[in-house]
Amino acid sequence: MTSRTLTFSVRPRGKPLHKLPEDLSLSSTSTSSDLYTQLASSSGTSIHRLRITKGSDGSFIPKTSSLPVSDTGLRDGSSIYVKDLGPQISWRLVFILEYLGPLLIHPLLYVLLPNPPSFLQTLSCTLITLHFLKREIETLFLHRFSSATMPLLNLFKNSAHYWLLAGLNIAFWTYRSSAPAAGDSNPWITWPSVALYIIGELGNLNTHVVLRSLRSTGGNERGIPHGFGFGLVTCPNYMFETLAWIGICGVTWSLASVLFAALAVAQMGVWAQKKEVRYRREFGRKYQKKRSVMLPGVW
Repeated sequence: MTSRTLTFSVRPRGKPLHKLPEDLSLSSTSTSSDLYTQLASSSGTSIHRLRITKGSDGSFIPKTSSLPVSDTGLRDGSSIYVKDLGPQISWRLVFILEYLGPLLIHPLLYVLLPNPPSFLQTLSCTLITLHFLKREIETLFLHRFSSATMPLLNLFKNSAHYWLLAGLNIAFWTYRSSAPAAGDSNPWITWPSVALYIIGELGNLNTHVVLRSLRSTGGNERGIPHGFGFGLVTCPNYMFETLAWIGICGVTWSLASVLFAALAVAQMGVWAQKKEVRYRREFGRKYQKKRSVMLPGVW
């Protein structure tokens, strides 16, 4: 393929970027990643703060080394708009910090109990701590993120959800001397709940392993996942996460646990619906459409 020079007209969208050039020239064989890199270098801005769209139709130009500029629909003389997304923070760091709250709060409040803990309170602390410890380990060693960063403000919103609702709220109502979990355990409820928890956690872990295998290190490519649970729903990781939290609710006997689980299920359902739409759009007939996105026959 013969290389030729393409010159684009660069326009700011929103707050102007300092030193943003009015024009930018690239080889037709350059990738969209090169486009981002050159604009970031010219404007003295982190590449992760930039969002580039086409002036012709406003469509987003993804940042990837596998997409030639010539395949984005840009032509010589095309206009591009560049938006500053503001301060960014890595997805991995956000996950680590948000899960850290309940991981620390539950053992701390458990240790500070004025009276000897009941069996259910000990079991509750154990299950919840292991749940968030698993999430931290997966974040550090398993997950591969399609985007490197997210807006810094998301850190505070996400952390409030976990630190306050999953951490302080559940811990306060679970470890009190008057809490239902302070009473005697009903084995007909406790042990089936523990079984649901174990199935949920192991199934969730297996799903994450499958999803990791679809993406190379540092890549943002997507594939069609197959394996345990994927024949039933779009996102079996959310299905198994729900099972795990049903198990936790059955052990803690706390409305605070039910509240967190209900909010989590509602949010995961929204994410699962969006993923089903994306799978159908990206893979077409290659993808087997799912009737349920998260809970078989329910959602």
